Amino acid sequence: MDYSRFPLHDDSIGLLTRGYGLGARLWQRTERGARSVPFRLLGRPALFVRGAEGVELFYDESRIRRHGAMPAFIQESLFGHGSVHSLDGDEHRHRKSTFVDVLYDDEHVDRLMPLLDREWRTELEAWAAGGDRSAYQAAVAALGRAVMGWAGIPGTRAAHERWAQRQAQIVDGFGVPYSPEYLLALGNRRWSDHHAARLIEAVRSGALEPEPGTALHAWAWHRGPDGALLAPHLAGVELQNSFRPMIAVSRFVAFAAKELHDRPEWRERIAAENDERGSLVGGTIATMFAQEIRRTAPFVPMLPAWATTDVELDGERVPKGGRVVLDILGTDTDERSWSEPNSFDPERFRGIDDYEAITTFVPHGGGGVSTGHRCPGEKLAIAGLAAAIASLSDPRIRISGRGLDVNRRRMPTKPRSGGRIRPAGAPSRCPFH
Repeated sequence: MDYSRFPLHDDSIGLLTRGYGLGARLWQRTERGARSVPFRLLGRPALFVRGAEGVELFYDESRIRRHGAMPAFIQESLFGHGSVHSLDGDEHRHRKSTFVDVLYDDEHVDRLMPLLDREWRTELEAWAAGGDRSAYQAAVAALGRAVMGWAGIPGTRAAHERWAQRQAQIVDGFGVPYSPEYLLALGNRRWSDHHAARLIEAVRSGALEPEPGTALHAWAWHRGPDGALLAPHLAGVELQNSFRPMIAVSRFVAFAAKELHDRPEWRERIAAENDERGSLVGGTIATMFAQEIRRTAPFVPMLPAWATTDVELDGERVPKGGRVVLDILGTDTDERSWSEPNSFDPERFRGIDDYEAITTFVPHGGGGVSTGHRCPGEKLAIAGLAAAIASLSDPRIRISGRGLDVNRRRMPTKPRSGGRIRPAGAPSRCPFH
């Protein structure tokens, strides 16, 4: 049945009530293995797509436009007004080129590595000494301090950590417009935009002199296609979009804690790798584990776009002006593309250096990094997550099994406790205290 033809049937409420489960519900309406299914979203006909065919369609700029497709309450709170995420075509490629220069170049990725190692060692030592931060809370702190230092943001490590907590709350609250958390996210967005704009103005006035190649330097001096500097507010928005994705990796870290708890044999393997290498960053086994986390626990379940012409895929159509929605979770676990897709198996990533070549691996978007909408910060995210996994595998600590349940209706989601960490020799705490 083509649900997109029934104006009284709209699946928007299902997105709020089912969250990550909506995709599976939609695929029940069609035959097994289908690449597309029609539905209605926010009052318009839409086409839900998955697999390599769905990715190819979704990132085809001759048929698809991203601008304006993201609901405003998400765009404004999470990405910021006027950000690169809302652009298409030449304007998108021009703005994105600065992100690619700053985030994707191996030289800049390598510059982050010692910072990740240092900050995760700080959290690991605190855990071993009895600290009670969850894996998620420690990740916000460690990844925030590392990436802000890397980005050229001035201030103490404590100041970096405080701003990271604001950024983490923006990420936590953007998808729940029915909750006070969303209003808090808007407040943190306003504070962050103001603070970032002041940093941009300070650089332009000469009061701050960040190192060339850092995100702060790049966005202070980025010029649009017309040759003009971005307005300070917009430059500050893009500055945040350079470092906030790393802080959002904290949600992956919470899932990593859950999977490591359930798979002690992997903790042992990663701990042995840490000992052999003498480092918390760049481990092959930890990176394989990180990739499987990203495949099975994507940040969002789907992404929307507009059809700029009548579109057809696998016998289903959506008219010009309708939405095309890419099933991120369904593509990352597509049975046509992955062997035993519902099994957690990091070994599937052994020897895979060019993960971008896997068309159906889209936890950070698809298409080309330079020309499409794939996130240029993906290398940084993998490095940060792998370092966290290495830290969580240290034998001096243990991961509690309490609170690892996941609310799949909430977006974004994570294990409820964030992954409680205790010293290895500490007794289990009473569940009522």
